[in-house]
Amino acid sequence: MSTPHPPASSERQGEILNRSNASNNLSELGAQPASIDPALSGRLNENSSIVSPEGEDSQSTSQGSRPPGGSRLFTCPLGDFRNGTSDSQRDVAAEIMVSHLANIQEEKIWVVGDDDDEGVVLKRSKGNYTCAPTQLGERPGGFFEAIQMMNVRVAMTGGLRIQVIHDYSQLPHCQKHQFAAFVNDPGVLVVWDDDPQKIVGRVQRLENEVMGAIWRVDGDELNEKKEATTDNDEMEHEDPEAARESKPRRLLLNQPCITALTLAIAFTALGAGYRQFAIEIAVDRKFIRLAFLAVLVPQMWLALFFFQALVGNLAQLIGPLGQMKSNTKTYSGIKPQRLHRDEGELPHITIQCPVYKEGLRGVIEPTVRSLKAAISTYEMQGGTANIFINDDGMQLLSDDEAQDRRDFYEEHSIGWVARPKHNPMPMDDGRAFYRRGKFKKASNMNYALWISQRIEDKLAAGKRPDRWGQADEALFYNRALEDVIEEDEGRTWAEGNIRMGDYILLVDSDTRVPTDCLLDAVSEMEQCPEVAILQYSSGVMNVTGSFFEKGITFFTNLIYTQIRFSVANGDVAPFVGHNAVLRWNALQHIAYECKDDSREKYWSEETVSEDFNMALRLQTEHYLVRLAAYQGDGFKEGVSLTVYDELARWEKYAYGCNELIFNPLHQWLFRGPITPLFRRFIFSNMPLPSKLTICAYIGTYYALGSAWMLTLMNYFLTGWLNGGLGHYYIDSFKIYFAIIVVFSGMGNLALAALRYRNNEAELLPALLENLKWIPLMALFLGGISFHISQALISHFFSIDMTWGATSKEAESITFFEEIPRVIRRFKWTFGFCMVLVLMIVLLATVVPWMWRIDIFLAIFPLSTVIGSHFLVPIVLNPNLMLFTW
Repeated sequence: MSTPHPPASSERQGEILNRSNASNNLSELGAQPASIDPALSGRLNENSSIVSPEGEDSQSTSQGSRPPGGSRLFTCPLGDFRNGTSDSQRDVAAEIMVSHLANIQEEKIWVVGDDDDEGVVLKRSKGNYTCAPTQLGERPGGFFEAIQMMNVRVAMTGGLRIQVIHDYSQLPHCQKHQFAAFVNDPGVLVVWDDDPQKIVGRVQRLENEVMGAIWRVDGDELNEKKEATTDNDEMEHEDPEAARESKPRRLLLNQPCITALTLAIAFTALGAGYRQFAIEIAVDRKFIRLAFLAVLVPQMWLALFFFQALVGNLAQLIGPLGQMKSNTKTYSGIKPQRLHRDEGELPHITIQCPVYKEGLRGVIEPTVRSLKAAISTYEMQGGTANIFINDDGMQLLSDDEAQDRRDFYEEHSIGWVARPKHNPMPMDDGRAFYRRGKFKKASNMNYALWISQRIEDKLAAGKRPDRWGQADEALFYNRALEDVIEEDEGRTWAEGNIRMGDYILLVDSDTRVPTDCLLDAVSEMEQCPEVAILQYSSGVMNVTGSFFEKGITFFTNLIYTQIRFSVANGDVAPFVGHNAVLRWNALQHIAYECKDDSREKYWSEETVSEDFNMALRLQTEHYLVRLAAYQGDGFKEGVSLTVYDELARWEKYAYGCNELIFNPLHQWLFRGPITPLFRRFIFSNMPLPSKLTICAYIGTYYALGSAWMLTLMNYFLTGWLNGGLGHYYIDSFKIYFAIIVVFSGMGNLALAALRYRNNEAELLPALLENLKWIPLMALFLGGISFHISQALISHFFSIDMTWGATSKEAESITFFEEIPRVIRRFKWTFGFCMVLVLMIVLLATVVPWMWRIDIFLAIFPLSTVIGSHFLVPIVLNPNLMLFTW
């Protein structure tokens, strides 16, 4: 190992690094230009003919420094390593970083100095490693070869201990997500990391923790106060069985009271209307008004959410809030008592993540790093976990992009399955393959789980002798995986560990999770075996910072606040399809055999709202769905980045709700209008207030979808029959005013008061924040009626609609590129709006006086609907509003 040298001059460092494409490789490896080993700098000078700036060969304009064809946009001195290929640049960058880390290792006295099996190993590329000192790679069966088999990014030896293994031969089979392992022979600590810049900090943290453990004194003797304030995460259980006991939780009746008051107000409002036409019937004896009774159920359904919002606002202003910081049957506001490794083996968790064509580096990699940090914590707490990616886009990508994903998954020890592309009518003699469902997420997960279960069947059928070790089990598993792939004739792509654990953490491709969340999750699930889904409340992860994304962020946070309040009051918890822990045996319990391909499936492929369907099926089988809020905003999800994605999301939800309740019209004659699932839901043992809340939520899509139709009908009724309508009829202007009062006015005030009373924000800033987003939300919600009705009508008439995955990355599109996209996607909306505008103008000016509609009460509501629909794709489109060229 080289001895320390004086620091290199800034001129020398600049000569090596400045104006170089290699900076990208250095950034990827985590190197910093200011941290180059001086000894290696000299070695680069000697081996690569790099000369100092003062040398006569340092002229940057030398023709010899240009590559053939002049493809580079900069010039470098003759012999500069930047003139080489990208592989050679990567090799040089790796040599710089590994030598730098080795110097730090010596400075920290993490090596003995006389051992030829201590040092640093760094991964250059797949299967290509470098080390410092160089003799580290010369010892057969030693540290260097063990790290090669582990396939980790960078590793160094230290003087600390975590997991203990016998020798280097066991290192490739250790728990890699702990990022450290003590090797008993020769007695060193091996630490590794995905980022060379972070490995030194990781070793220092381990050193500090060990030193703290050595010097820690019993708190019972010296500091009782410190013990009294010990954090809940660090408390040990006095009773070894306490953490695994299932303690009954109370069921709050706040939400039933809110629902009862909602029904009382709704029936009072309807009764007042019936009183009006009863009086009119008594006067003129025209019993035709009794026809209004036919719309009683739809009228009640559409109005239920409005009255529920009214009562909910009052509850948030003056009602109790202590339940939001407590634990109830369907809500967890306090962390559970944690399991401990000394009390028994901790459950294994599988983190399932369906992905499509999202960017590997921009979307998937940050999510994987967040998941690996959580796994690292859980493994150091005594548990085990694996990442299982269901890659629905790999077989649709180019060969290079697919290989990049393969290499990434292998590097991070990720198990994955990729199914074939949709091919219902193969051109050759191959077998047809169907990617079923209008929204492919459910069928993607079902296929991956099907492959996993086939492997489990082969493993269960195998015989294991008495002397059966971990290496034998791994070899047996690999053989079973190869058999499954061979049975599928190579159409299925899969690698890594795809076995399912006791619990599944379901995440999206753009998710962030808290570092210390898995132990809390399994502790609660172990203590409450009746809970099938533990849904975590989430925050929002912003990507672009555009005004539209911030507005949807505000709306998403508003929704989660309302959900927490409702569920804490005793309402049923929702399942939103991600950031949730699922009990694997509960999913197996409600699995069904698909008639299309005779496979056992878990997620419904017949509906686009597979999460809502899953929650209903589990709850009808007496399982619970619980909302956990004790992680705060630790779980984060992405939101829609464009107005296209947000509109598609609302269309998908509306379509899904309709197909959960109603059969398509052509099936009504033989199957009836109501689906078997909804009938089973209505007659299930779910509490009546929860059923009413779910029905009120579903009713919002029908209220929004029918808004433009009812407003158009109101235009003609109030325009031609103004003054002749009965008092039972309430015109659109009055309804418009009521919505502004309840939602825009009282709703924002109640939300600010709730967050203030719950110590989440100050009252005035919270209120101002709410008021700031009123224009955007009013415009958006006013402009989605046509799109939601399109989804509802499409399902009724069996018109095909499909939705792709939501965009996870920002697009850089200029103003003039965006204009044709807007016109192409909203041409029917714009056309319909223009027809309505022309109709208003003609009926107000051209037609005979008896047929004119020129009163404000008729024109204003329809004008707001037309204006909102016309402006949504324009005003809420950052690519247009920024006027980028």
